Amino acid sequence: MKIGILGAGNIARTMATTLNRMEQVECYAIGARDLERAEAFREEFGLAKAYGSYEELVQDSEIDLIYVATPHSHHYEHAKLALEHNKHVLCEKAFTSNAREAKALLDLAKYKNKLLAEAIWTRYMPSCQMLKETIESGIIGKVSNLTAHLGYVIGDVTRIAEPSLAGGALLDIGVYNINFASMAFGDKVVDVQSAAVVSDKGVDLQHSIILIYEDGKIATLNSTVLAQSECQGVIAGDKGYIVANSIINTQTIKIYDLSGKEIQCLQIPDQHTGFEFEVAACIEAIKQGKIECEAMPHKEILRIMELMDSLRSKWGVKFPMDEREI
Repeated sequence: MKIGILGAGNIARTMATTLNRMEQVECYAIGARDLERAEAFREEFGLAKAYGSYEELVQDSEIDLIYVATPHSHHYEHAKLALEHNKHVLCEKAFTSNAREAKALLDLAKYKNKLLAEAIWTRYMPSCQMLKETIESGIIGKVSNLTAHLGYVIGDVTRIAEPSLAGGALLDIGVYNINFASMAFGDKVVDVQSAAVVSDKGVDLQHSIILIYEDGKIATLNSTVLAQSECQGVIAGDKGYIVANSIINTQTIKIYDLSGKEIQCLQIPDQHTGFEFEVAACIEAIKQGKIECEAMPHKEILRIMELMDSLRSKWGVKFPMDEREI
């Protein structure tokens, strides 16, 4: 399967590295905003083709799947472009700037009968299934509470600081905490409480979210772009608790009893970069003629985008894309 990468930033470089280490796929082409940048990317990663525009990239008949690696402010535009040219699409997280854009893309994928997946890599990793199985095993008893923290000192980074790029902590890192809670506790959220600190430019710099589930579970999620945190997730039950050492890329799942003694440590299998699992899921779905990946189905993509829209509305965080016509 030949894959084209749309966008030549840092995350595109990680994907190119990943694809070059995988079987069944070819990192075939790169599309950038100018040809010089695309050619440099092509030469570095050994691609067959380089294009100086995204339009040229999606017109290449050899390409099966487009990986959208631009800022989330542009995901709708670029995923739509690829779908309209009958390409399968793997789109970076956050899926779009808002739920309205997400719904339009999901409808288009259904109309075109093409795969459309969100590259929220944590949902596809072996650690996701291992975490679920550990909870279901009953080793920590009846689970009722979850906390997740993510914090990086990136508030001055342009993609974070600017509303025009759908900036802020929520769509960039908060989405990982929300997905961690969803992976562990599911989607039956009955109440949402939150608070945020908003910048002078109007994006959230840090926030706390409390999700309350219909069975009484509570998830407390904290994200900040102003400070470095331990970036771990803790799931607590009446017989012990689980610690995932990283929300972003879990390497160990440690299990503790009520006394705080470690009773088990699960090591995550070796990986190339971690991106290979989302790519493999897309390949399998395409082979089966599906337009969504089981690990992150369309209804879940839309649910999380709607949740983030509702949070932004409470905080007064608005993006220019919220007002544009679809």
